[in-house]
Amino acid sequence: MFLGIDVGTGGTRAIVINRDGTVLASHAIDHAPISSPEIGWAEQDPDDWWRAAQGAIRGALTQANVPIEAVGLTGQMHGCVMLDDSGAVLRPALIWCDQRTQPQCDWLTEKIGFDRLIELTANPALPNFTLTKLLWVRQHEPETFAKIRHVLCPKDYVRFRMTGEYAIDMQEASGTLLLDVAHRRWSEEVAEAAGIPMAWLPRLFEGPEICAHINAAGSAATGIPVGIPVAAGSGDQGAGAVGMGILKPGTVSATIGTSGVVFASTDKPTMDRLGRLHTFCHAAPGLWHVMGVTNGAGLSLRYFRDTFTPTDTYDDLLNLAENVPAGSAGLFWTPYLFGERTPHLDAKARAAFVGITASHTRGHFVRAILEGVAFSLRDTLTLFADLQIPVNEIRLGGGGARGKLWRQIQADVYGQSVGRLEAEEGGAFGAALLAGTGIGAWPTVEAACAATVRVAETTPPASAELMTAAYTEYQKIYPALKSIGRS
Repeated sequence: MFLGIDVGTGGTRAIVINRDGTVLASHAIDHAPISSPEIGWAEQDPDDWWRAAQGAIRGALTQANVPIEAVGLTGQMHGCVMLDDSGAVLRPALIWCDQRTQPQCDWLTEKIGFDRLIELTANPALPNFTLTKLLWVRQHEPETFAKIRHVLCPKDYVRFRMTGEYAIDMQEASGTLLLDVAHRRWSEEVAEAAGIPMAWLPRLFEGPEICAHINAAGSAATGIPVGIPVAAGSGDQGAGAVGMGILKPGTVSATIGTSGVVFASTDKPTMDRLGRLHTFCHAAPGLWHVMGVTNGAGLSLRYFRDTFTPTDTYDDLLNLAENVPAGSAGLFWTPYLFGERTPHLDAKARAAFVGITASHTRGHFVRAILEGVAFSLRDTLTLFADLQIPVNEIRLGGGGARGKLWRQIQADVYGQSVGRLEAEEGGAFGAALLAGTGIGAWPTVEAACAATVRVAETTPPASAELMTAAYTEYQKIYPALKSIGRS
Protein backbone atom coordinates (compact mmCIF):
# COMPACT_ATOMS: atom_id res chain seq x y z
CA MET A 1 0.00 0.00 0.00
CA PHE A 2 1.30 3.45 -0.91
CA LEU A 3 0.78 6.82 0.72
CA GLY A 4 0.56 9.91 -1.48
CA ILE A 5 0.71 13.39 0.08
CA ASP A 6 -0.29 16.57 -1.77
CA VAL A 7 0.77 19.85 -0.13
CA GLY A 8 -1.52 22.16 -2.06
CA THR A 9 -2.24 25.85 -1.76
CA GLY A 10 -5.57 25.58 0.04
CA GLY A 11 -4.78 22.45 2.03
CA THR A 12 -2.89 19.16 2.29
CA ARG A 13 -4.42 15.85 1.22
CA ALA A 14 -3.14 12.35 1.96
CA ILE A 15 -4.39 9.20 0.25
CA VAL A 16 -3.62 5.49 0.47
CA ILE A 17 -3.86 3.30 -2.65
CA ASN A 18 -3.22 -0.36 -3.44
CA ARG A 19 -1.53 -1.95 -6.45
CA ASP A 20 -4.78 -1.88 -8.45
CA GLY A 21 -5.03 1.87 -8.06
CA THR A 22 -7.98 1.64 -5.70
CA VAL A 23 -8.11 4.57 -3.26
CA LEU A 24 -8.45 3.03 0.21
CA ALA A 25 -8.45 6.28 2.17
CA SER A 26 -8.36 10.03 1.65
CA HIS A 27 -8.15 12.80 4.21
CA ALA A 28 -7.56 16.54 3.82
CA ILE A 29 -6.78 19.40 6.18
CA ASP A 30 -7.14 23.05 5.14
CA HIS A 31 -4.31 25.55 5.33
CA ALA A 32 -4.59 29.01 6.79
CA PRO A 33 -5.61 31.60 4.16
CA ILE A 34 -2.91 33.04 1.91
CA SER A 35 -1.40 36.18 3.41
CA SER A 36 -1.34 39.10 0.95
CA PRO A 37 -0.13 42.15 2.90
CA GLU A 38 0.34 44.13 -0.32
CA ILE A 39 -1.19 43.88 -3.79
CA GLY A 40 0.41 41.00 -5.67
CA TRP A 41 2.04 39.45 -2.58
CA ALA A 42 1.23 35.86 -1.55
CA GLU A 43 2.82 34.14 1.44
CA GLN A 44 2.20 31.06 3.57
CA ASP A 45 3.79 29.67 6.74
CA PRO A 46 5.66 26.42 6.00
CA ASP A 47 4.92 25.16 9.49
CA ASP A 48 1.22 25.46 8.71
CA TRP A 49 1.77 23.03 5.82
CA TRP A 50 3.47 20.68 8.28
CA ARG A 51 0.54 21.00 10.70
CA ALA A 52 -1.92 20.17 7.94
CA ALA A 53 0.24 17.32 6.63
CA GLN A 54 0.35 15.65 10.04
CA GLY A 55 -3.43 15.76 10.33
CA ALA A 56 -4.03 14.58 6.76
CA ILE A 57 -1.58 11.68 7.08
CA ARG A 58 -2.96 10.50 10.41
CA GLY A 59 -6.51 10.72 9.06
CA ALA A 60 -5.68 8.68 5.96
CA LEU A 61 -3.72 6.06 7.91
CA THR A 62 -6.59 5.65 10.36
CA GLN A 63 -9.12 5.21 7.55
CA ALA A 64 -7.01 2.75 5.58
CA ASN A 65 -5.76 0.71 8.55
CA VAL A 66 -3.20 -1.11 6.37
CA PRO A 67 0.61 -1.25 6.40
CA ILE A 68 2.31 1.44 4.29
CA GLU A 69 5.19 0.33 2.04
CA ALA A 70 6.35 3.68 0.65
CA VAL A 71 5.52 7.38 0.61
CA GLY A 72 5.47 9.90 -2.23
CA LEU A 73 5.01 13.65 -2.05
CA THR A 74 3.72 16.35 -4.36
CA GLY A 75 2.51 19.88 -3.90
CA GLN A 76 2.28 23.46 -5.07
CA MET A 77 5.34 24.41 -7.09
CA HIS A 78 7.77 27.34 -7.05
CA GLY A 79 7.32 28.32 -3.39
CA CYS A 80 10.51 29.56 -1.74
CA VAL A 81 11.16 28.08 1.71
CA MET A 82 14.27 29.57 3.31
CA LEU A 83 15.96 27.72 6.18
CA ASP A 84 18.93 28.49 8.40
CA ASP A 85 21.75 26.08 9.19
CA SER A 86 19.60 24.27 11.78
CA GLY A 87 16.68 23.81 9.37
CA ALA A 88 14.52 26.49 11.00
CA VAL A 89 12.20 28.58 8.81
CA LEU A 90 13.53 32.12 8.41
CA ARG A 91 10.39 33.84 7.09
CA PRO A 92 7.01 32.98 5.52
CA ALA A 93 7.39 31.34 2.13
CA LEU A 94 6.77 33.38 -1.00
CA ILE A 95 4.47 31.04 -2.92
CA TRP A 96 3.82 30.40 -6.61
CA CYS A 97 1.27 33.18 -7.17
CA ASP A 98 3.37 35.94 -5.57
CA GLN A 99 3.96 38.65 -8.18
CA ARG A 100 6.25 41.11 -6.41
CA THR A 101 9.49 40.07 -8.13
CA GLN A 102 9.15 41.56 -11.61
CA PRO A 103 12.11 43.93 -11.00
CA GLN A 104 14.26 40.94 -10.08
CA CYS A 105 13.09 39.15 -13.23
CA ASP A 106 14.11 42.16 -15.32
CA TRP A 107 17.52 42.31 -13.62
CA LEU A 108 18.20 38.60 -14.14
CA THR A 109 17.09 38.71 -17.78
CA GLU A 110 19.37 41.66 -18.46
CA LYS A 111 22.32 40.01 -16.69
CA ILE A 112 22.06 36.61 -18.40
CA GLY A 113 20.13 37.51 -21.56
CA PHE A 114 16.62 36.34 -22.49
CA ASP A 115 17.75 33.82 -25.12
CA ARG A 116 20.60 32.47 -22.99
CA LEU A 117 18.32 32.03 -20.00
CA ILE A 118 15.95 29.91 -22.07
CA GLU A 119 18.91 27.91 -23.40
CA LEU A 120 20.07 27.22 -19.85
CA THR A 121 16.77 26.66 -18.05
CA ALA A 122 14.21 26.28 -20.89
CA ASN A 123 12.18 29.12 -19.34
CA PRO A 124 12.19 32.91 -18.99
CA ALA A 125 12.50 34.71 -15.67
CA LEU A 126 9.02 35.00 -14.16
CA PRO A 127 7.82 36.21 -10.76
CA ASN A 128 6.40 32.78 -10.02
CA PHE A 129 9.77 31.04 -10.01
CA THR A 130 11.77 30.31 -6.86
CA LEU A 131 14.98 32.06 -7.90
CA THR A 132 13.39 35.46 -8.42
CA LYS A 133 11.88 35.24 -4.92
CA LEU A 134 15.36 34.67 -3.47
CA LEU A 135 16.59 37.73 -5.34
CA TRP A 136 13.78 39.83 -3.85
CA VAL A 137 14.70 38.72 -0.34
CA ARG A 138 18.35 39.55 -0.99
CA GLN A 139 17.42 43.10 -2.03
CA HIS A 140 14.71 43.86 0.52
CA GLU A 141 15.56 41.65 3.51
CA PRO A 142 19.35 41.29 3.47
CA GLU A 143 19.45 40.24 7.13
CA THR A 144 17.26 37.23 6.30
CA PHE A 145 19.19 36.44 3.13
CA ALA A 146 22.44 36.35 5.08
CA LYS A 147 21.08 33.54 7.27
CA ILE A 148 19.92 31.25 4.44
CA ARG A 149 21.65 27.87 4.25
CA HIS A 150 18.98 25.73 2.57
CA VAL A 151 16.26 26.46 0.00
CA LEU A 152 13.34 24.07 -0.49
CA CYS A 153 9.98 23.99 -2.22
CA PRO A 154 6.78 23.38 -0.21
CA LYS A 155 6.42 19.60 -0.42
CA ASP A 156 10.16 19.21 0.07
CA TYR A 157 9.91 21.09 3.36
CA VAL A 158 7.27 18.60 4.52
CA ARG A 159 9.60 15.75 3.51
CA PHE A 160 12.41 17.41 5.45
CA ARG A 161 10.22 17.41 8.56
CA MET A 162 9.42 13.72 7.99
CA THR A 163 12.94 12.53 7.19
CA GLY A 164 15.55 15.18 7.96
CA GLU A 165 16.73 15.06 4.32
CA TYR A 166 17.15 18.01 1.94
CA ALA A 167 16.01 16.67 -1.44
CA ILE A 168 14.09 17.72 -4.56
CA ASP A 169 12.92 16.00 -7.74
CA MET A 170 13.75 17.00 -11.33
CA GLN A 171 10.24 18.19 -12.18
CA GLU A 172 9.93 20.44 -9.13
CA ALA A 173 13.46 21.74 -9.62
CA SER A 174 12.55 22.75 -13.17
CA GLY A 175 10.29 25.41 -11.66
CA THR A 176 13.03 27.06 -9.63
CA LEU A 177 14.78 28.63 -12.66
CA LEU A 178 17.99 27.08 -11.37
CA LEU A 179 17.83 23.77 -13.25
CA ASP A 180 19.46 22.94 -16.57
CA VAL A 181 16.25 21.28 -17.77
CA ALA A 182 17.69 19.74 -20.93
CA HIS A 183 20.49 18.00 -19.01
CA ARG A 184 18.62 17.38 -15.71
CA ARG A 185 21.18 19.03 -13.42
CA TRP A 186 21.55 22.27 -11.48
CA SER A 187 22.77 25.14 -13.64
CA GLU A 188 25.97 26.44 -12.13
CA GLU A 189 25.99 29.28 -14.66
CA VAL A 190 22.60 30.60 -13.57
CA ALA A 191 23.36 30.16 -9.88
CA GLU A 192 26.68 32.00 -10.22
CA ALA A 193 25.13 34.84 -12.23
CA ALA A 194 22.35 35.21 -9.66
CA GLY A 195 24.71 34.99 -6.68
CA ILE A 196 23.08 31.89 -5.18
CA PRO A 197 25.48 29.41 -3.51
CA MET A 198 25.17 25.90 -4.93
CA ALA A 199 25.41 24.59 -1.35
CA TRP A 200 21.93 25.96 -0.67
CA LEU A 201 20.35 23.68 -3.26
CA PRO A 202 19.05 20.24 -2.25
CA ARG A 203 20.13 16.95 -3.84
CA LEU A 204 18.43 16.12 -7.13
CA PHE A 205 16.50 12.89 -7.74
CA GLU A 206 14.20 11.48 -10.41
CA GLY A 207 10.55 11.33 -9.35
CA PRO A 208 10.34 7.63 -8.39
CA GLU A 209 13.78 7.46 -6.76
CA ILE A 210 13.89 6.73 -3.04
CA CYS A 211 15.59 9.77 -1.56
CA ALA A 212 14.91 9.42 2.18
CA HIS A 213 13.34 7.33 4.93
CA ILE A 214 10.98 8.28 7.74
CA ASN A 215 12.97 9.19 10.84
CA ALA A 216 11.94 9.00 14.48
CA ALA A 217 10.67 12.57 14.66
CA GLY A 218 8.71 12.16 11.45
CA SER A 219 7.19 8.93 12.69
CA ALA A 220 6.15 10.46 16.00
CA ALA A 221 4.48 13.36 14.19
CA THR A 222 2.66 11.40 11.48
CA GLY A 223 2.24 7.81 12.58
CA ILE A 224 4.23 6.45 9.62
CA PRO A 225 6.66 3.78 10.87
CA VAL A 226 10.35 4.60 11.11
CA GLY A 227 12.35 3.51 8.08
CA ILE A 228 9.53 3.59 5.48
CA PRO A 229 11.07 4.72 2.15
CA VAL A 230 10.12 8.09 0.70
CA ALA A 231 10.25 8.77 -3.06
CA ALA A 232 11.35 12.12 -4.45
CA GLY A 233 7.90 12.63 -5.94
CA SER A 234 7.09 15.65 -8.08
CA GLY A 235 5.57 19.08 -8.20
CA ASP A 236 1.80 19.07 -8.39
CA GLN A 237 1.61 19.24 -12.16
CA GLY A 238 4.08 16.42 -12.77
CA ALA A 239 2.46 14.16 -10.20
CA GLY A 240 -0.98 15.07 -11.45
CA ALA A 241 0.09 14.08 -14.95
CA VAL A 242 1.35 10.73 -13.68
CA GLY A 243 -1.95 10.22 -11.87
CA MET A 244 -3.76 10.91 -15.15
CA GLY A 245 -1.49 8.80 -17.36
CA ILE A 246 -0.09 11.75 -19.34
CA LEU A 247 3.11 10.06 -20.51
CA LYS A 248 2.94 9.93 -24.30
CA PRO A 249 2.61 12.59 -27.02
CA GLY A 250 -0.97 13.44 -27.95
CA THR A 251 -2.48 12.83 -24.51
CA VAL A 252 -2.99 16.13 -22.71
CA SER A 253 -4.33 17.06 -19.30
CA ALA A 254 -6.28 20.16 -18.30
CA THR A 255 -6.25 20.55 -14.53
CA ILE A 256 -8.13 23.19 -12.59
CA GLY A 257 -7.02 23.69 -9.02
CA THR A 258 -6.19 27.04 -7.45
CA SER A 259 -4.27 27.60 -10.66
CA GLY A 260 -5.01 25.93 -13.98
CA VAL A 261 -2.60 23.95 -16.12
CA VAL A 262 -2.64 22.40 -19.58
CA PHE A 263 0.09 19.75 -19.72
CA ALA A 264 1.58 17.69 -22.57
CA SER A 265 4.32 15.06 -22.34
CA THR A 266 7.29 15.12 -24.74
CA ASP A 267 10.22 12.79 -25.34
CA LYS A 268 12.65 15.70 -25.64
CA PRO A 269 12.85 19.24 -24.21
CA THR A 270 10.59 21.23 -26.57
CA MET A 271 11.15 24.93 -25.91
CA ASP A 272 9.02 27.94 -26.76
CA ARG A 273 11.62 30.57 -27.67
CA LEU A 274 9.17 33.30 -26.61
CA GLY A 275 8.85 31.75 -23.16
CA ARG A 276 5.04 31.60 -23.15
CA LEU A 277 5.01 27.91 -22.18
CA HIS A 278 7.02 26.21 -19.46
CA THR A 279 9.32 23.36 -20.44
CA PHE A 280 10.13 21.14 -17.46
CA CYS A 281 11.50 17.68 -16.75
CA HIS A 282 8.67 15.18 -16.34
CA ALA A 283 8.18 13.25 -13.12
CA ALA A 284 8.90 10.11 -15.16
CA PRO A 285 12.61 9.62 -15.92
CA GLY A 286 13.69 10.32 -19.49
CA LEU A 287 10.67 12.47 -20.34
CA TRP A 288 9.95 16.19 -20.40
CA HIS A 289 6.76 18.18 -20.62
CA VAL A 290 5.39 21.51 -21.77
CA MET A 291 2.64 23.31 -19.92
CA GLY A 292 0.76 26.55 -19.89
CA VAL A 293 -0.43 28.04 -16.60
CA THR A 294 -3.40 30.19 -15.63
CA ASN A 295 -2.66 31.70 -12.23
CA GLY A 296 -6.24 32.33 -11.13
CA ALA A 297 -8.30 29.31 -12.20
CA GLY A 298 -10.20 27.75 -9.30
CA LEU A 299 -8.98 30.75 -7.34
CA SER A 300 -11.38 32.88 -9.42
CA LEU A 301 -14.45 31.03 -8.16
CA ARG A 302 -13.16 31.01 -4.60
CA TYR A 303 -12.46 34.74 -4.74
CA PHE A 304 -15.96 35.46 -6.07
CA ARG A 305 -17.61 33.34 -3.41
CA ASP A 306 -15.54 34.63 -0.50
CA THR A 307 -15.90 38.26 -1.56
CA PHE A 308 -19.50 38.50 -2.75
CA THR A 309 -21.46 35.45 -1.55
CA PRO A 310 -19.64 34.03 1.50
CA THR A 311 -22.69 32.12 2.75
CA ASP A 312 -23.06 30.17 -0.50
CA THR A 313 -21.48 26.78 -1.11
CA TYR A 314 -19.77 26.02 -4.40
CA ASP A 315 -22.70 23.76 -5.25
CA ASP A 316 -25.06 26.70 -4.69
CA LEU A 317 -23.10 28.78 -7.19
CA LEU A 318 -22.83 26.01 -9.77
CA ASN A 319 -26.56 25.37 -9.54
CA LEU A 320 -27.16 29.03 -10.43
CA ALA A 321 -24.76 28.80 -13.37
CA GLU A 322 -26.43 25.67 -14.76
CA ASN A 323 -29.51 27.75 -15.57
CA VAL A 324 -27.50 30.18 -17.72
CA PRO A 325 -26.99 29.35 -21.41
CA ALA A 326 -23.52 28.84 -22.92
CA GLY A 327 -21.79 32.14 -23.56
CA SER A 328 -23.19 33.81 -20.41
CA ALA A 329 -25.20 36.23 -22.53
CA GLY A 330 -22.07 38.10 -23.57
CA LEU A 331 -20.53 38.42 -20.10
CA PHE A 332 -16.79 37.66 -19.90
CA TRP A 333 -14.29 37.11 -17.08
CA THR A 334 -10.52 37.41 -17.42
CA PRO A 335 -9.00 35.43 -14.50
CA TYR A 336 -5.92 37.57 -13.89
CA LEU A 337 -6.22 37.94 -10.11
CA PHE A 338 -2.48 37.41 -9.62
CA GLY A 339 -1.24 38.60 -13.00
CA GLU A 340 -0.92 35.95 -15.69
CA ARG A 341 1.61 33.53 -17.05
CA THR A 342 0.43 31.84 -20.26
CA PRO A 343 0.28 33.41 -22.78
CA HIS A 344 0.86 36.97 -21.57
CA LEU A 345 3.81 36.73 -19.14
CA ASP A 346 2.41 39.80 -17.42
CA ALA A 347 2.63 40.13 -13.64
CA LYS A 348 0.50 43.28 -13.78
CA ALA A 349 -2.38 41.83 -15.78
CA ARG A 350 -5.66 42.48 -13.96
CA ALA A 351 -8.87 40.48 -13.72
CA ALA A 352 -12.09 41.95 -15.11
CA PHE A 353 -15.72 41.30 -15.85
CA VAL A 354 -16.51 42.69 -19.28
CA GLY A 355 -19.88 43.19 -20.93
CA ILE A 356 -22.07 43.61 -17.83
CA THR A 357 -25.72 44.55 -18.47
CA ALA A 358 -28.70 45.00 -16.17
CA SER A 359 -30.06 41.63 -17.27
CA HIS A 360 -27.12 39.65 -15.93
CA THR A 361 -27.81 37.67 -12.77
CA ARG A 362 -25.52 36.11 -10.20
CA GLY A 363 -25.69 32.92 -12.23
CA HIS A 364 -24.35 34.74 -15.29
CA PHE A 365 -21.37 35.97 -13.28
CA VAL A 366 -20.61 32.49 -12.00
CA ARG A 367 -20.88 30.90 -15.43
CA ALA A 368 -18.74 33.68 -16.93
CA ILE A 369 -16.04 32.79 -14.37
CA LEU A 370 -16.13 29.12 -15.36
CA GLU A 371 -16.00 29.98 -19.05
CA GLY A 372 -13.26 32.59 -18.55
CA VAL A 373 -11.04 30.05 -16.82
CA ALA A 374 -11.60 27.58 -19.67
CA PHE A 375 -10.86 30.29 -22.26
CA SER A 376 -7.60 31.03 -20.48
CA LEU A 377 -6.65 27.34 -20.61
CA ARG A 378 -7.58 27.26 -24.29
CA ASP A 379 -4.88 29.91 -24.79
CA THR A 380 -2.37 27.14 -24.04
CA LEU A 381 -4.00 24.75 -26.50
CA THR A 382 -3.70 27.51 -29.12
CA LEU A 383 0.04 27.73 -28.42
CA PHE A 384 0.33 23.93 -28.61
CA ALA A 385 -1.13 24.11 -32.13
CA ASP A 386 1.37 26.84 -33.07
CA LEU A 387 4.26 24.64 -31.85
CA GLN A 388 2.82 21.51 -33.50
CA ILE A 389 2.34 19.73 -30.18
CA PRO A 390 -0.39 17.13 -30.84
CA VAL A 391 -3.62 17.09 -28.83
CA ASN A 392 -5.49 13.85 -29.51
CA GLU A 393 -7.06 13.28 -26.09
CA ILE A 394 -7.81 15.64 -23.19
CA ARG A 395 -8.12 14.30 -19.65
CA LEU A 396 -9.46 16.55 -16.91
CA GLY A 397 -8.09 16.90 -13.41
CA GLY A 398 -8.74 18.83 -10.22
CA GLY A 399 -11.99 20.58 -9.43
CA GLY A 400 -12.63 21.03 -13.14
CA ALA A 401 -13.11 17.26 -13.48
CA ARG A 402 -15.55 16.81 -10.63
CA GLY A 403 -18.56 18.89 -11.66
CA LYS A 404 -20.73 18.07 -14.67
CA LEU A 405 -21.01 21.76 -15.62
CA TRP A 406 -17.23 22.29 -15.40
CA ARG A 407 -16.68 19.29 -17.69
CA GLN A 408 -19.26 20.41 -20.25
CA ILE A 409 -17.92 23.95 -20.38
CA GLN A 410 -14.39 22.66 -20.96
CA ALA A 411 -15.51 20.30 -23.73
CA ASP A 412 -17.35 23.18 -25.41
CA VAL A 413 -14.47 25.66 -25.05
CA TYR A 414 -11.75 23.21 -26.11
CA GLY A 415 -13.90 21.94 -28.97
CA GLN A 416 -13.34 18.25 -28.31
CA SER A 417 -14.35 15.50 -25.92
CA VAL A 418 -12.85 15.47 -22.44
CA GLY A 419 -12.34 12.50 -20.13
CA ARG A 420 -12.86 12.09 -16.40
CA LEU A 421 -10.78 9.45 -14.63
CA GLU A 422 -11.90 6.89 -12.05
CA ALA A 423 -9.46 8.17 -9.46
CA GLU A 424 -9.91 11.91 -8.97
CA GLU A 425 -7.22 12.44 -6.36
CA GLY A 426 -4.87 14.07 -8.87
CA GLY A 427 -1.37 14.77 -7.63
CA ALA A 428 -1.66 12.66 -4.49
CA PHE A 429 -2.54 9.64 -6.65
CA GLY A 430 0.46 10.28 -8.91
CA ALA A 431 2.75 10.70 -5.89
CA ALA A 432 1.59 7.32 -4.58
CA LEU A 433 2.33 5.73 -7.98
CA LEU A 434 5.82 7.23 -7.93
CA ALA A 435 6.36 5.78 -4.46
CA GLY A 436 5.24 2.34 -5.59
CA THR A 437 7.49 2.50 -8.64
CA GLY A 438 10.38 3.52 -6.39
CA ILE A 439 10.21 0.25 -4.43
CA GLY A 440 9.60 -1.95 -7.49
CA ALA A 441 5.84 -2.52 -7.31
CA TRP A 442 5.89 -1.59 -11.01
CA PRO A 443 9.01 -1.61 -13.20
CA THR A 444 8.38 1.86 -14.65
CA VAL A 445 6.09 4.84 -14.18
CA GLU A 446 4.48 3.93 -17.50
CA ALA A 447 3.68 0.45 -16.17
CA ALA A 448 2.24 1.93 -12.99
CA CYS A 449 -0.11 4.14 -15.02
CA ALA A 450 -1.13 1.28 -17.31
CA ALA A 451 -2.09 -0.79 -14.26
CA THR A 452 -4.03 1.87 -12.40
CA VAL A 453 -5.26 4.80 -14.54
CA ARG A 454 -8.72 4.33 -16.09
CA VAL A 455 -11.09 6.75 -17.87
CA ALA A 456 -14.51 6.63 -16.21
CA GLU A 457 -16.54 9.01 -18.37
CA THR A 458 -16.21 11.04 -21.58
CA THR A 459 -18.03 14.33 -22.19
CA PRO A 460 -18.46 15.44 -25.83
CA PRO A 461 -18.87 19.12 -26.78
CA ALA A 462 -22.40 20.46 -27.15
CA SER A 463 -21.81 24.14 -27.98
CA ALA A 464 -18.36 24.15 -29.55
CA GLU A 465 -19.15 26.54 -32.42
CA LEU A 466 -20.75 29.10 -30.10
CA MET A 467 -17.86 28.93 -27.63
CA THR A 468 -15.24 29.24 -30.37
CA ALA A 469 -16.91 32.49 -31.42
CA ALA A 470 -16.94 33.61 -27.79
CA TYR A 471 -13.26 32.71 -27.42
CA THR A 472 -12.46 34.99 -30.36
CA GLU A 473 -14.10 37.85 -28.46
CA TYR A 474 -12.33 36.84 -25.22
CA GLN A 475 -8.94 37.14 -26.96
CA LYS A 476 -9.65 40.84 -27.61
CA ILE A 477 -10.06 41.74 -23.94
CA TYR A 478 -6.48 41.57 -22.65
CA PRO A 479 -5.03 43.86 -25.37
CA ALA A 480 -7.90 46.30 -24.88
CA LEU A 481 -7.46 46.55 -21.10
CA LYS A 482 -3.71 46.10 -20.87
CA SER A 483 -2.96 49.71 -20.00
CA ILE A 484 -5.70 50.03 -17.35
CA GLY A 485 -5.32 49.47 -13.60
CA ARG A 486 -1.64 48.52 -13.57
CA SER A 487 -0.62 50.08 -10.27
